[in-house]
Amino acid sequence: MQFVGIDVSKKKFDTLWLRQTRPQKVKTRVFQNKRDQEKAVVQWLLKQTGANPSEIHVVLEATCVYHENLTYALHEAGMQVYVANPARTRDFAKSEGFLSKTDKLDSLCLALYAKEKHERLHQWQPEAPEIRQLRALSARLEALEKDQQREENRLEKAEFNQSSDRVIASIKDMIAALKEEIRKLKQDIDDHIDGHPQLNKDRALLDSIKGVGDVMSRELLSLIHSRQFKSAKQCAAFVGLTPMHNESGDARKPARIRKAGHSNVRGRLYMAAVTACTYNPDIRALRRRMEAKGKSGMAIVVAAMRKMVQIAYGVIKHQQEYTPQVA
Repeated sequence: MQFVGIDVSKKKFDTLWLRQTRPQKVKTRVFQNKRDQEKAVVQWLLKQTGANPSEIHVVLEATCVYHENLTYALHEAGMQVYVANPARTRDFAKSEGFLSKTDKLDSLCLALYAKEKHERLHQWQPEAPEIRQLRALSARLEALEKDQQREENRLEKAEFNQSSDRVIASIKDMIAALKEEIRKLKQDIDDHIDGHPQLNKDRALLDSIKGVGDVMSRELLSLIHSRQFKSAKQCAAFVGLTPMHNESGDARKPARIRKAGHSNVRGRLYMAAVTACTYNPDIRALRRRMEAKGKSGMAIVVAAMRKMVQIAYGVIKHQQEYTPQVA
């Protein structure tokens, strides 16, 4: 097996092949992060290692969108690709005694990480094209909704100060344009889902869950299809809703969630969970059990959020509408 670490930035790929560990020998090369350079990385790795693509294990860190094209190219070439959490690779680097931080050292650390951890890492799998497009549309919609909220805040300030009629008119025009674009994007998202039978069916299944509306069903649909989750617990952990305990000897600190994963999904889940605590039979029963144990309101809402993700995963996995489990 051959182990490769690639440190990805906006402008370049620092690529390192770990030829030998003892004594340590490496082969490095820097590629520009541009279209079609991904193929050059693949060809260089195949030429240098002389190995079958399936024997090459490559670790990259998740870097916004700048690693995605390279990740697809490596996977299509038949290599074993792992997209690592930067926090974990940095902790690994510290455990290995890496005190300095440079692009070359980072790529070496990633190659060593691949060698030590490849048996326990989850191989990266590409999203289906329709899911990738759904995520892009949803991200654009979220950005426009934030822009609209900012403009509405500016309008409130401008009307309060009565500073300029021209400024007020400009802000109102911008809000109107944003509302129209948001309306079009929502329609495009609905058309996209309707155009793919499986997505359409899965959204209908999510809509059967009490407490899940149009916005939440769209978020959950994108979330659950974005990875090949092995269990509902793993899906909830990906969103950052698993409790993290802190105990040592007699010391017992209150458990808290990890807050990893998608913060925007957690934000939308919060309001949905508050509603579900009243209207969803299973989550209402969960709330009552936790209240009887004296749990705090926030702990109850977080548990409800986690339960909603688990229910959503279950209805899609088993392809059955939601049926309350409590009498």
